[in-house]
Amino acid sequence: MAVLPALALLFTRSIVRMAFLLLLSLAGFAGLYLQLGAGFVGFTQVLVYIGGILILFLFGVMLTSRIDVPVRPTPTRHSLVPGVLAGLVVMGCLLFIALGNPWEVRQPTEEERIEAAAPDSPRIGLKILSSYVLPFEAVSILLLAAMVGATYIARSRPNSREGGAREPMAAADSLETSGLTLEGKE
Repeated sequence: MAVLPALALLFTRSIVRMAFLLLLSLAGFAGLYLQLGAGFVGFTQVLVYIGGILILFLFGVMLTSRIDVPVRPTPTRHSLVPGVLAGLVVMGCLLFIALGNPWEVRQPTEEERIEAAAPDSPRIGLKILSSYVLPFEAVSILLLAAMVGATYIARSRPNSREGGAREPMAAADSLETSGLTLEGKE
């Protein structure tokens, strides 16, 4: 469920379809986390990545102008050969690490079994809202600032008088460019 949409993502050219395939892939990974017993990580995947980042990405696609920019340029021999070589080097390094590891499995102690069976969400929530409350709030303010900045950039337009400088689009200007006035349809 998680890998098939990711593979289909590589071969589609529509950015909206890419976003929905990414949604399916992230949902598949959230399901894997939940099946592995990592409830906090699974629900964080749903809330943060699916509920936040992906929806923000879709709004960004919808708010930007409809300039036809190719998502992927056609690969040429000059870009294909270094890509294949880099892929082979990375695969060689990963195989070296995987085959060089003895992969010994030790039996967990009774204390480790009890700790692993206990739900981790209450402990993580207690840590976030007590020990790590300042970094938690700092990240939330940073994300809010990024969202406000992205909205400002998305709602700006080129200024023809000053050689391409950008200024925010006023609400009345956006209505006039869409063919509507403040009183209603023209």
